[in-house]
Amino acid sequence: MKKIIDRLYVWGFLSILGIMSLLFFVMPKETFSEMENRNLQKVPELTWERIFSKEFSDDAEAFVTDHFPFRTEWVASKSMMEQLRLQKENNGIYKGSDGYLFEKFQEPNYEELQKYVDAVNKFTVNHPDTNTTFLLAPNSVGVHAERLPWLAYAYPQNKVNDFIGGQVSDNLSFINGFNFLDPASSNDEKPLFYRTDHHWTTYGAYLGYRAYAEEMGWKPLSEEDFNIRTVTNSFLGSYHTRGQFGGLKPDSIQIYEPHTQVETEMFIADSGETVTSLYDDSFLRKKDKYSYFQGGVHALVKLTNKIDPQKIDLNKLLIIKDSYAHSMLPFLTNHVEEIHMLDIRFYNGNISIYMEENGIDSVLMLFNTSTFVEERGLLKLKY
Repeated sequence: MKKIIDRLYVWGFLSILGIMSLLFFVMPKETFSEMENRNLQKVPELTWERIFSKEFSDDAEAFVTDHFPFRTEWVASKSMMEQLRLQKENNGIYKGSDGYLFEKFQEPNYEELQKYVDAVNKFTVNHPDTNTTFLLAPNSVGVHAERLPWLAYAYPQNKVNDFIGGQVSDNLSFINGFNFLDPASSNDEKPLFYRTDHHWTTYGAYLGYRAYAEEMGWKPLSEEDFNIRTVTNSFLGSYHTRGQFGGLKPDSIQIYEPHTQVETEMFIADSGETVTSLYDDSFLRKKDKYSYFQGGVHALVKLTNKIDPQKIDLNKLLIIKDSYAHSMLPFLTNHVEEIHMLDIRFYNGNISIYMEENGIDSVLMLFNTSTFVEERGLLKLKY
């Protein structure tokens, strides 16, 4: 009898394995996870170089993980079980106080981090006549660490920002986000960061804009120069997506509309489309509401702003960035006639050639700490 039961277990396991394998191959492969708000791993490219460098095996593992049958349901079930166990962490997301969610932040690999800083410094060597500014914004876990759950630990981001600030070249201006993202200047009505997402709020972006404008010698607009409008009160962001914690109050997204409007045309190189708004209302009806700003991530966009000639502070600016720049970009249209913005993660052209072809001599590098310490795309800055 025991042998029969053992055989049933074996055949049952093999049957499940076979069914899941069959489903993996026949089920359609999505390219974007709405629940997780991220692009899914594509079919890995098979080359001898990628095999020997282990890139192929890493990408193959990620592909299988991302497209495992019923993955969304498994993730949601795991989250439910963790909450029933009263756990304060799920999928690398902590549930803190005051409704805040935080991403685990561990000590970075400083050897790798130095390579990224060296790439930034090499950029300044390659462009000695370019006015380059590097703004590094911390994440909510760095500014609001006191809201982490009991016994939860996060490596201090201020140590990382201080290290980077101490290593960057004197040929650029470094703006440490800890110097202007002061918790004392925020409250429930004007938070610095979204509670459920990894981005800073539009108010946080406004403070970043003000710090950059002052560094450039411009007169930043005051909050009184804007009509501050809430466009949604139902934003549940990337941290909520990953942690899947229940009972959270959604965030609000606000925009700052200047009383003196600036006409803008934005060319999106990815699609070849030209639009006349920096906001895409369609995303307010989707999970990924932060993509309301410029319609999400694009490898390259070019903005042409019709500004009173007497109020132009700069003719051309290149922003090399991650998505923290999206909510800060609208502020800069009040000062710069032509803005080029490229995402280092997706732009594969030669940046130096692009700058030469477009006559660019001012650059803003804008990144958040969590992205900067892990983004290998920064190595493109060396060329």
